[in-house]
Amino acid sequence: MTTATTAARATTGVAPTLRRLYFVRFGFALVWAVLLFLTGSSIGPLSAALLVLYPVFDVAAAVVDARSSRVDGSAAGLYVNIAISAVAAVGLAVALTSGIPAVLRVWGIWAVLAGIVQLVVASRRRRLGGQWAMIASGGISVLAGASFFVMASRDGASLSNVAGYALLGGIFFLVSALRLGRAG
Repeated sequence: MTTATTAARATTGVAPTLRRLYFVRFGFALVWAVLLFLTGSSIGPLSAALLVLYPVFDVAAAVVDARSSRVDGSAAGLYVNIAISAVAAVGLAVALTSGIPAVLRVWGIWAVLAGIVQLVVASRRRRLGGQWAMIASGGISVLAGASFFVMASRDGASLSNVAGYALLGGIFFLVSALRLGRAG
């Protein structure tokens, strides 16, 4: 068996794992966004826990993804994402003590960096199918992250846009999962 054949078979095995992971990520984002929207008018115990939980969940999802993706060249980007999301969780825990503007700044920086990584990883996975949604999501994440940073300096800064951002990201995961189902 040639190296190309081995790589093709291994890459084909990645699609079903990604599909399941993307469905889980959609479900998580949906529930998380609804809960944050309901509790995010101020920082309380539940909204604080949700804000730290999101990047922690992203770390766990990236670990699962990296374990299944060693052959498609995307594992290195996923390890970068793990580090960025772990730092974001700590940064958010600290920012929570300073208020919503600080949270928006940390979230914005994380969204920009994670979006760039998502663009790179999805571009490397184009042959799997369903990655156009991940590429779009990465680009939108970069733009949204910049907008969160700007929102932080405005009066009446709110976490509701963060909930919308997560929900939109979840929808992109759902679209990718459905497209991977057709491709895989």
